Amino acid sequence: MPDVSSRVSSPIGVFDSGVGGLTVLRALVRALPNEDFVYVGDTARLPYGGKPQAMVRGFAFEWTGELVARGVKAVVVACNTASAAALPDLAAAAPVPVWGVVEPGVAAAVAAHAAHGPDAIVGVLGTAGTIGAGTYQRALAAQGLPAWGRACPLFVPIVEEGVSDGTIARLVAEHYLADRPTELRTLILGCTHYPPLAATLRAVLGPDVALVDSATATAAAVAAALTGLGLARCDGGGGVHHLVTGDLPSYAHVAQVLDGPEGPIEPLPLPLPVRPGWSTAPRTADLVAGPAAVAG
Repeated sequence: MPDVSSRVSSPIGVFDSGVGGLTVLRALVRALPNEDFVYVGDTARLPYGGKPQAMVRGFAFEWTGELVARGVKAVVVACNTASAAALPDLAAAAPVPVWGVVEPGVAAAVAAHAAHGPDAIVGVLGTAGTIGAGTYQRALAAQGLPAWGRACPLFVPIVEEGVSDGTIARLVAEHYLADRPTELRTLILGCTHYPPLAATLRAVLGPDVALVDSATATAAAVAAALTGLGLARCDGGGGVHHLVTGDLPSYAHVAQVLDGPEGPIEPLPLPLPVRPGWSTAPRTADLVAGPAAVAG
């Protein structure tokens, strides 16, 4: 990876399939108040959660290439589905540091799990793509932790409609969690839309289950890593620029519901320019046919 230490004042790029990643961006802004951010919301192609993993993998490489071309010093994949589909290959290929949301979420779950006995189970709630890919489950198994996963597709529209703390949300949460293991003691919110549902989930689960917010865990991990790499900005900054592929008023409305960081919103038409070199890698047959190409 080339030396990027001379680019301390450059922005950090963040992307998601839509607006859910704004919960990660909000956590990043809090953890790194002197940094500038460029956020891409690919609302024209959402949701990623039900798409084939090979397609999502391609999107992740595409967006990272676009952000690198715009001069970012690092990239955060603020999407569980894209993180599951593209990392760690994306981090190995990109010319700047890249972080996803899966590994920090797993690390936080492992830490929370330490307070419980060996029979306790860690759960993951996420999109069909994230749960179907099994990335969280494999990462937890590698730590010796039994895992349980549940796809919760109705949670996204509930959050975007601003009713995450109402009766509808409570009924849907009870439905998804009805057959949870009795030994469940830690639950990862494995979709960036889910943090607004935390109070509802706690009400359904009771006080014995710890919730892990991957957004907060990711922001802490990125802040520590940037400092370690000598890339953290110590003064100035604090700006956010939004790039949106779909309808701008709809994006602005949901961003407000999610309390996303404010900043100018600019349309970003598709298709994107084809970037040379590494960013076209997932279009090749060997990568599309690789282990990450699992149907969502």
